[in-house]
Amino acid sequence: MANTQAMCSSFKREILVGEHQLGAATLTSRGSLTAPTKDSIKAALFLVSATVNAATTAYSSSGEVSGAGYSAGGVAVTNATDPALDSTTAHWTPSASIVYTAVTLSVAFDAVLLYNDTQGDKAISVHTFGSQTVTAGTFTLTMPTNDGTTGLIRLA
Repeated sequence: MANTQAMCSSFKREILVGEHQLGAATLTSRGSLTAPTKDSIKAALFLVSATVNAATTAYSSSGEVSGAGYSAGGVAVTNATDPALDSTTAHWTPSASIVYTAVTLSVAFDAVLLYNDTQGDKAISVHTFGSQTVTAGTFTLTMPTNDGTTGLIRLA
């Protein structure tokens, strides 16, 4: 059992049928969308012993970290940047770092699950990093540059 970095397979299908709204772009020329509102995205941390990966379809608290200052479900992700296209690669990155403040997480964790809080907690992606613990501190996930080469979510 291990966490594996991946774009969730269910997310790939769900974006094709319009279940996720990461940006505010409209398709008014076709009349299919009218002034859509961005969905709320959240980020939950998972223990080293958990199993979150491409097969994850939705947020579940099973295997999630727990500790002082951490709330089940994680934190809200700042989504002020719309998805963009660089040549042939579409990309989206949260517009600010993901920050867990004043937490004590004494059991090792190594993954974050991004999920769509607006759409029934549907999974978006799993991102892994080296095993961590935090004692009365702040844990920050710094976001990469939002472009077609390093954006957090990329479709080529």
